[in-house]
Amino acid sequence: MDRTELMNIFNKRPRIGALSTVNSAGEPNVAVFGSPQMIDENTVVMGIGENRSLRNLKENPKAVFIVVEPGDTVFDWKGARVYLEALDIETSGGFYTQVREDIAKAVGEEAAKMIHAAVRFRITEVRAIVDPLVA
Repeated sequence: MDRTELMNIFNKRPRIGALSTVNSAGEPNVAVFGSPQMIDENTVVMGIGENRSLRNLKENPKAVFIVVEPGDTVFDWKGARVYLEALDIETSGGFYTQVREDIAKAVGEEAAKMIHAAVRFRITEVRAIVDPLVA
């Protein structure tokens, strides 16, 4: 999947994906998120609450976001496994304010109030959602 096609699926509304993180002790976490946005072919931004995912990202900046658009059969599904590395985690300032404002516009002020940090990720790899030949 090319990055333009990925961006179209990634930024579609409504959609939900799952963010997988691991802390420094190797303990995994996965959580459903609707806020991540792919702002260019190499960058994802998201707002995040004060939760396990944020704590894990502070300890280990590596993550995977899975985004899926269902099809008639599992092999018709669109989506990707998007491998990420957190570059910035901000709890104040311009980037944080912009992410909160964007979330407020998209899903409402109540959702924006739950945001504790804004995270900017670099995309390190993209893999198909279903790849029968490689795990």
